[in-house]
Amino acid sequence: MVEDDEFQVVRRRGLRTGYTTGACATAAAAAATRALLSGRDCEAITIQLPAGVAATFAMAQCAVSDRRARCAVIKDAGDDPDVTHGAEIVADVWREGAPGVHLRGGTGVGVVTLPGLGLEIGGAAINPVPRRMIVEAVTAEASGHLNDVGLTVEISVPRGEELARRTLNARLGIIGGISVLGTTGIVRPFSTAAYRASVEQGIDVAVANGQRRLAFSTGGRSERFAQAVLDLPTIAFVEMGEFTGHALKRCLRRQVERAYICGMIGKLSKLAQGHFMTHVAGNQVDPGYLAALAARAGAEPDLQRRIAEANTARGAQELALAAGLSAFFAALATETAAACHQFVRGALDVECLLFDFDGTLLGRATTGVAP
Repeated sequence: MVEDDEFQVVRRRGLRTGYTTGACATAAAAAATRALLSGRDCEAITIQLPAGVAATFAMAQCAVSDRRARCAVIKDAGDDPDVTHGAEIVADVWREGAPGVHLRGGTGVGVVTLPGLGLEIGGAAINPVPRRMIVEAVTAEASGHLNDVGLTVEISVPRGEELARRTLNARLGIIGGISVLGTTGIVRPFSTAAYRASVEQGIDVAVANGQRRLAFSTGGRSERFAQAVLDLPTIAFVEMGEFTGHALKRCLRRQVERAYICGMIGKLSKLAQGHFMTHVAGNQVDPGYLAALAARAGAEPDLQRRIAEANTARGAQELALAAGLSAFFAALATETAAACHQFVRGALDVECLLFDFDGTLLGRATTGVAP
């Protein structure tokens, strides 16, 4: 039974890897460059990925004239549930300007509007590694041609603006399309790296825009509940998922003053016990811990026994609610805040907000002097 608003991934061996948006854009740009300079269609091209391997990409389209070439790759994310899987990644290349490669974003590639991403405000949301990949691949294809004339490379994603609505881009200040991402060129199914990076990016953007108090939630529902309680701007809310430990460490690096940890009983009970990677596959809810917590909160022996025998954290919550044991929830919030505070060695104020599954605030506790 899923106890928060996140779906749980069953990780299986043998899942198919795929390629990042950055790798697809690089292949399309290299192919368009080859087509432009040769005057012939390019049906497929092989590029080197940052992961240290070569990859061959077939072109979904290629059109070339004397002045311009366009190539497109259909992104294959393998077995990863990537929102851009199946998207068309297009590169247009033409001769223009001073010698060198001039990269820009076109339709469906987001525009950066806020600091904190390490990208130019007003520029295309093409991350540093894909930028380098594209420029290096185009330079290799152009060879000596760049000594006399520049090549402009425009990356576009025809459905990018639509796809971006299913991401957190708008909250990060990326407007009008997707980000062109990727550090290795390879998408590994259900990789934690991409999600962890998005959490860290959310913190960076919030801090760069003047926020020093950030609210972290374990899922979308708990974030909505927290937004109804905390008087913070939207940019200060970060959906951390399983990555509490990484979020807290990033807060220290970015000199955040207070972290609000917002969630439901299952995830918070794991945090209270010091488990800062809370995925169901790694750490199970411990009903014995919840029973001991109930005992410290004044529960009768029979209630302690029934909580210890509960098969889910939600079941334990319902038993405590039925018994009117509000001290149980206050204690869980207190122990969660304390565990998080100890994790950062007291260098960050932590406040915990414990919600039920309908958004009622069951418990709240802080390690700082004021909420």
